[in-house]
Amino acid sequence: MITVDEALGHLFSLTTVMDVETVSLRSAAGRVLAQDVEAARTQPPFAASSMDGYALRRAEVEPDAMFKVVGESAAGHRYDGALNAGQAVRIFTGAPVPEGADFVVIQEDVTRRGDLITLGHSIGEKDNIRPAGGDFHKGQTLSAPRRLRPADIALLAAMNIARVPVYRKPVVAILATGDELVQPGETPGPDQIIASNTYGLAAQLDGLGAQARLLPIAADNEGSLRRSFTLAKNADLIVTIGGASVGDYDLVAPVAAAMGMEQSFYKVAMRPGKPLMAGRMRDAAMIGLPGNPVSAMVCGTVFVAPMVCAMLGLGHSAAPRRVVPLAAGLPANGGREHYMRANIHDGAVTAEQRQDSSLLSVLATANALLVRPPNDPARQKGDMVDIIDI
Repeated sequence: MITVDEALGHLFSLTTVMDVETVSLRSAAGRVLAQDVEAARTQPPFAASSMDGYALRRAEVEPDAMFKVVGESAAGHRYDGALNAGQAVRIFTGAPVPEGADFVVIQEDVTRRGDLITLGHSIGEKDNIRPAGGDFHKGQTLSAPRRLRPADIALLAAMNIARVPVYRKPVVAILATGDELVQPGETPGPDQIIASNTYGLAAQLDGLGAQARLLPIAADNEGSLRRSFTLAKNADLIVTIGGASVGDYDLVAPVAAAMGMEQSFYKVAMRPGKPLMAGRMRDAAMIGLPGNPVSAMVCGTVFVAPMVCAMLGLGHSAAPRRVVPLAAGLPANGGREHYMRANIHDGAVTAEQRQDSSLLSVLATANALLVRPPNDPARQKGDMVDIIDI
């Protein structure tokens, strides 16, 4: 068996970064920016008022000073002229500041009668003007790689970027194996169960920016597996679930090997998820996950998700961890790294009592994986431990 870190190293070596494609800004949310993008304009492109009020010269601002209103500047409709001494322009938020003006008095500090205004006595020092380029300048860069959040999309729009270079979504073919499985909605036989792992894993990987393809369930025979692997052609990553151990019906490894898979490793010192296999098959990376539902989903978080992120140009990084205190003590851990289903409440983490790798109901109520190193000693309430948010 190899360690989790060693397994991740092997898995990253199997991955390749996807090609770059250009998509519309509307389609770019959640995608990974592949190349630096430069702003096509300055924002704001002119000095703009940050308040409704009157634009005038700062040097003329004093209590009870009077000005003649000579025009108006609104958003999208500037005052076309220069401001002279003793003059003011009615101005609204976002409107261009007229030439010659360098101060905006807010309307609450002004008394107006006809075309004349009189300044009040509580005018502060703030000029209420947003300078040109106060947000960004033409040529300023949004750096890659980065997963594009809603705020990034808004920024790109303001930069006048309509087409965005992103990494292509990796196609992940997900194959569940086993005579005992039927699809959700079907009627299982007396010895069958519903295939759940493929759907959970597909949802996880789609959320990361992959394009998950669910293949038909493969029966526990060589012919069915061969047909399924053939359907996985053109995938960037093949994920099998079940059949990766060494039982009489565990045929994934020998069939994949017969079809050209070059195995990288088998078995990882972790729980759940020990019977993990990986390699390359044709032009795709391949990873074989255990069939127990929780094992498959935990391995999806620990191994498959980092692989997808690497393929999206986000580098070689393990699942993000953070440190929190224990809400209750834990007994000593065994010789394998343990990913315990747990819940964080009020800033502290509690491991679930039931840790069986078949219990999806426990996983569904958990919000974290509590990571125990191999041979970790007994822990007390308040001890700091690593967790992975899920």
